[in-house]
Amino acid sequence: MDSTDEVIIERRGAAGIVRLNRPKALNSLTLPMVRTIASALRDFAVDPAVASVIVSGEGERGLCAGGDIRLLHQSGKDGSGKAETFWREEFLLNHAISRYPKPYVVLMDGITMGGGVGLSAHGSHRVVTERTRLAMPETGIGYFPDVGATWLLPRAPGEAGTWMGLSGVAIGAADAIHAGFADHCVSSSALPDLIDAVAALPVSISAADIHALIETMATDAGESRLAANRDMIDRAFAGETVEDILQALADETGEFAAETAGVIAGRSPTSLKLTLRLLRAGRVSADLAECLDRELGACMGILHNHDFYEGVRAAVIDKDRNPKWSPASLSDVTAADIDRFFVAAQPLLFGS
Repeated sequence: MDSTDEVIIERRGAAGIVRLNRPKALNSLTLPMVRTIASALRDFAVDPAVASVIVSGEGERGLCAGGDIRLLHQSGKDGSGKAETFWREEFLLNHAISRYPKPYVVLMDGITMGGGVGLSAHGSHRVVTERTRLAMPETGIGYFPDVGATWLLPRAPGEAGTWMGLSGVAIGAADAIHAGFADHCVSSSALPDLIDAVAALPVSISAADIHALIETMATDAGESRLAANRDMIDRAFAGETVEDILQALADETGEFAAETAGVIAGRSPTSLKLTLRLLRAGRVSADLAECLDRELGACMGILHNHDFYEGVRAAVIDKDRNPKWSPASLSDVTAADIDRFFVAAQPLLFGS
C-alpha cells in the first residue's frame, strides 16, 4: 500500500492506519490526499488481515482544518474545474466513510473543521479529546457547511445543529458528543496507547469490542455548553428565516444569546440564508446521499458568488479579517438569490 508525503498509510497489528501529514497546513485536504485516503480505505475494506481502520492527523495542532480553500478559490477564479473535481471526490469519500464495513476509529484531537468533520463525523467510532476544537465555520468565508453537514447538523438535538451551522463557532469535546458528532472523549496523552490497543485486538473483533475498549480509556468530557443552553437555542433557532432567528436572539437575555447574535451578524448574509435553507432541506431528506447531491449543486453556485472569493481573501489571503459582503445585509438577499444555489450539478453523485 502506497504512502505519500501528505498521507501516511501503514498497517499495525490488525489495524490499517491513515495519518494525514500536512501539519504546517493543519492537515488541510488536497485532491491527491482525498484520493490516497479513498484508495487506502478500499484496500483495507477487502483485506482479511485488517480488522479496523484508525485515522489521525500528524502534528500538534489538529486532525484536519478542512479542504484547501486556496486551491478552491484559485480554481473558481481561473475556471480550471479542479474545485468541482475536488468536491465530487471528497463527497464520495464522505459517503464511503458513512457506509464503511469495518470499524472506523477517528481521532479528532485538536482542530477538526470543515473537511476534517467530513473525515470524522460520518465514522463509526469518533474520539474527541480535551484539545478538540470542532466547527463548520463556512458562513464566515462566504461558503456553507458541506461534506454532508446538512445531513448531520439537522440531526443534532433540538436546534443545536442550526446554531452550529449559522454561527460557525468552534465547540469542544462535550459539545461535540452532545451534538452527535463524536462518541467518546479520551485524553490526548492517551491516544498513542489507544492506537496500540486497537491495533493489538484480534482480527475477529467486532465494532462493539472496539467501543468497549475505547470506553475503558474514556474520560469525562465535562459540561456541554450547548446542552446547558438548549432551551434558549431551541427557542431562538426554530425560526424559518435568519431574520426571525436574530430577532429571537435579541429577545433573549443572557451572555450566550448576545454572543451568538454578535457572531452571526458578522457572517455573510448570503451564506446565512443559504445555510439555513440547506439545513431545513436536510432535516426532511431521505439520506446522506441526497444531502451530498444537494450540497454539490450549491458548491457550483458558490463558484459564481462574490462572497466566497471575498471571504477567502479576508480570511486566508490578505488575512485582514474584514470581508466586504455583497449584498451586505440580510434584507437585500432575496429568495431568488438563494434559489440559484439549488440547481443540481450534473451528473449527480448518487441520483439518476
